[in-house]
Amino acid sequence: MAASAANPNILCSDLCFREQGIHASNGGGGCCSLVAVNGGGFPAFSGVRSGRRRPRGEVKAGLFWQQDVSRPTSIEMEAIAGVEELDEILRLSQERSQPIVIDWMAAWCRKCIYLKPKLEKLSAEYHPRVKFYYVDVNKVSQELVKRGNISKMPTIQLWKDGEMKAEVIGGHKAWLVMDEVREMIQKNI
Repeated sequence: MAASAANPNILCSDLCFREQGIHASNGGGGCCSLVAVNGGGFPAFSGVRSGRRRPRGEVKAGLFWQQDVSRPTSIEMEAIAGVEELDEILRLSQERSQPIVIDWMAAWCRKCIYLKPKLEKLSAEYHPRVKFYYVDVNKVSQELVKRGNISKMPTIQLWKDGEMKAEVIGGHKAWLVMDEVREMIQKNI
């Protein structure tokens, strides 16, 4: 939502705090933020938009409502460094009845590097139902790579009950890979 107001503090307290049942005088809660301001002593943007200039002193404010502040937007994947560590992770996931996703990647693989932050965002979506890990195949023993039956990178596998249930080999467009990973998780959780 974008609105024009002479005083952004009034805009924020009037729209935001009233909506939340909080008064500006008692500390607020910061449920909105100002985006663009022109005049009034605040940092100014160019004021040119759609071919017109805003009159001096007019404030352009944008509100972004926070949906759920307690949920993370991204969870860093943990590295698996050896066969013993994989065995322990599989044992724990079996005890907890929690499937795990393992991203088999390499530091030299551009697509692997591109997918990792996207998988970390996906990890936040499925937290705590599914745990995400990664294996850099160049930093681990070949025994671990053979255990995962890996021949191409990136390979994203879903393990459940100590067994590999499904995999996506990501040799195509990243958004397609992410759709396939989501579908794989939905089918197996």
